Formats: sequence, structure tokens, C-alpha cells
Amino acid sequence: MNNISQDILKTLAYFDYFDYPLTSEDVRSFLAQPCSQTVVDEILTELLNENIIYKTGDFYSLQSDSLLAKRRQEGNQKAVKQLSIAKKVARILSHFPYVLAIAVSGSLSKYFADEKTDIDFFIITAANRLWIARTLMHILKKFSYIAGKQHWFCMNYYIDELGIDIPEKNIFTAMEIVTLLPMQGTNHFKNFIAANSWVNNYFPAHIISTADTPEIKRGFFRKCFEKIFNSPLGDFTDKWLMNITDRRWKKKASQGKVNDHGIRMRMIMKRHFSKPDPKNFQVKLIEKYNSRINDLLQQVELQLQH
Repeated sequence: MNNISQDILKTLAYFDYFDYPLTSEDVRSFLAQPCSQTVVDEILTELLNENIIYKTGDFYSLQSDSLLAKRRQEGNQKAVKQLSIAKKVARILSHFPYVLAIAVSGSLSKYFADEKTDIDFFIITAANRLWIARTLMHILKKFSYIAGKQHWFCMNYYIDELGIDIPEKNIFTAMEIVTLLPMQGTNHFKNFIAANSWVNNYFPAHIISTADTPEIKRGFFRKCFEKIFNSPLGDFTDKWLMNITDRRWKKKASQGKVNDHGIRMRMIMKRHFSKPDPKNFQVKLIEKYNSRINDLLQQVELQLQH
């Protein structure tokens, strides 16, 4: 089995963890090496003929389950509606002080949604003002509960300009970065992409497009607010808000509180980033993925020998 065949199986195995079948175009875009669509299609056909992979409609998978294709189609349709809402919400969030760029993350950034899907946002803020921006935005989220729209305002992952180089360099974080859907702040998002060019080692064919992403315009209120807090007062306030948030989340964790999806509430934070910590999900996924790959390649080799 050649390297491209192995890479195709690895790509299918990663998405198989999420029960998400892929089109041949999806497979090519997430390969670990550049490859023409023609070659990908030829190898997919070979793997199908050898009963190593399965196909339903336009979707390829490691599982012989036609319901996966139906699930994806329905999820893609729901995602279209959710992304329309996400654009409007991102426009609202872009007016908050110190917000430089906004992107959709999570399952919605893979164009999939179901009845439980939140609209997750990845947000870049000005240097040393993350906690001021985050606090103001989460005040808005408190009000969103009144209207029952809290699932539209899941600002989960924040970084500031000094934290744009993501330290966890692995297949999971690379996937989450290359599938981000920019909504606001094209120039600052381009800076983020450039700072994380290491993701090309994992997905050299996948391109993040910012072509239709508007630049954020600073309104009068925002300019006035930032003028006041672009000072030692702003430095003090940002650190103070970070410490308050840290104490609140540690208390939630110690009390075993869970969110609306029943997941224990945890958060990892420092001055330049704030992100959820869902019970080491990232580590567990990578371990299971590596184990799945080893088992899969061994099974395929045995199958081909016979």
C-alpha cells in the first residue's frame, strides 16, 4: 500500500471518530500531502474494490452504514441555517471593544449541525485586553438567556495578539484551525494564519479563505471606550477581571457544575488566552486516533496478503 493510500485511510479514520463520511473532494483537501483529485479518485475506487472502505452516494467511510450519509446530509442542511445566524451574531460581537477577529469553530465550522449544536466562536482580541473584551461580551450572553438564545453566543475560545501562536501543535488543533470559518476581521485573521503556518505540515492542501470576510470597523462608542482603557487603568482592569474569572471557574469546577450538555465546566486560562477544558478531550482523541490507525493499517495489510 502506497503512502497516499495510507493517508486517505488516515483521513477517513479521523472523521470516522465523529461518524462523518467524506466526499472525494473532502478527502483530498485533508490529506497530509498534496495530491491531484484524479489520483485521489483512483485510489478511492481501488480501496472500494478491495472492500477496505465503503461508499453511500457521494460519501466515503470506513463504516458500512448508509445512515451516516443521511446524517451528514441533514447536518449540512441545518448548518446552512446556523451559519446564517452566526454571521449576524458575529457582526454584533464585532462592535465590542478590543475585538479584532471572529471565526466560527466547532462542528459548525465543519458545516455540520444538529438539534444540540451551539454556535461556537473563536475570537482574537487586542494585546492585553482579552479579559476586558471577554467580560463585556459575556454580559451580553447573560442577557441572551432571557431570550433563550444563549446557544447563539458561545464565545468559547479567546486569544489576544500576543497569543496567536497556538502552542498545542498536533492533528487535532491543526484540524480545528484549518476548518475555522472567518466571519469578521480579515487582516487580523490573516496574521493568525501566518503565525500558525505549521498546520500546513498536517493539511497542505486545505486553504482558509478570508475573501468574503469584512474588516471590523471601530464605531464611536468603541473608540471612546478604548481611548479610556488604553492606559494603566486598562492594564489593571484586564488583570483584575482575569483573576475574578479564574476564581469563579475554579469554584465551578470544584462544585462539579455542568453545562447545558451535561459536560463538566472547566476552563484553562492565562493572560493571553481562554479556552474550555472538556476533560482532556484533545488528548483522548489523539490517543484513540493513533490506536485506530495502527489497527486499521494492520488489518488492511493482512487483508491484502490474502
